[in-house]
Amino acid sequence: MLTSVVAFIIVIAICVLIHEFGHYITARLLGVQVHEFAFGMGPAIKQIERKGRSRMLWSWRLFPVGGFCRLAGMGEESGEETVLPGMGFNEQPAWKRFFILLNGSLFNVLLAFLLTAVFLCGHGVMNMEDTKIGTLMEGFPAQRAGLEAGDRIVAVNGRPVGHWREMSAALRDAAAKGDVTIEVQRADRTLTVTTPIPDNAEYGHPMLGVTPALERYAPGRALRNAVGYTWGMTKLMLKGVWDWVAQRQEVDVTGPIGIASMSGRALREGPWSFVTFLALISLNLGLLNLFPIPALDGGRIVFVLLEMVFRRRLPERVENWIHMTGFALLIALMIFITWQDVYNLFWAR
Repeated sequence: MLTSVVAFIIVIAICVLIHEFGHYITARLLGVQVHEFAFGMGPAIKQIERKGRSRMLWSWRLFPVGGFCRLAGMGEESGEETVLPGMGFNEQPAWKRFFILLNGSLFNVLLAFLLTAVFLCGHGVMNMEDTKIGTLMEGFPAQRAGLEAGDRIVAVNGRPVGHWREMSAALRDAAAKGDVTIEVQRADRTLTVTTPIPDNAEYGHPMLGVTPALERYAPGRALRNAVGYTWGMTKLMLKGVWDWVAQRQEVDVTGPIGIASMSGRALREGPWSFVTFLALISLNLGLLNLFPIPALDGGRIVFVLLEMVFRRRLPERVENWIHMTGFALLIALMIFITWQDVYNLFWAR
């Protein structure tokens, strides 16, 4: 339980702070005044004032969950806060507001991309283009036959194999005919072993019991491949959301409790599992925030785009009312999803 809470706090803190930093750095670069950048939520326990033309606070809050960036001129200012002429958010041209709103999510996507590249460099992925064995599964035929991690399978029943899928197909074909003869290269010598490979009751087909070796990418290749991996995850997430909205298939929607549980599981499985989970959540947060829903960045972006097209801005009072309504609906949805998490955790069987 404690592991899940700690892991959840770390995940949410990193993802939200990166998101808010995207808003912050873009606002600063475009000349928009920032009142405060906060680490955490709740009452302030420490504040540092940045001196200069525009007064700004760096603050540390009591609860270390996320954070926020408060831009001048985006809402009601507190007592001593003033908005310098021409530096308020709502005073800016539409294109500046568009990029400030967009870049919070883009920073989440960037974090997911960089974490994926780090994973490819530091941990690696299973190399399906080779037949080198990475690990052996306990109690399976490969272990009983004396195969070892690092062995490279070069032939099955005399049939040469060059990559993992070809090897798997050859093993299934050979297993159906009786004992299987496997030729492996170990260091500078070649060995031959013969073993039966029966159908595995759990998997429903013959299983030798080996997994591919991991391949670590060089930094340049890792960055290039991280683009493809991130784009692939993006398409899967968007498809899942579309299937859920269109009710094409049942999709599990997870709230804070479910995310906390998964965070703890990822942390217990090891640092690399946690890195991939953090990348997944950051990408999720970035994409969901761009959905055209009032109160989210995507909803605000819609109003900015409409302003750019029609050269006319919706009255601020009306837009704020729409966002407040959207926020209330989002809170209601979050309560419903959290209730589902609690029900599934304690009562569902």
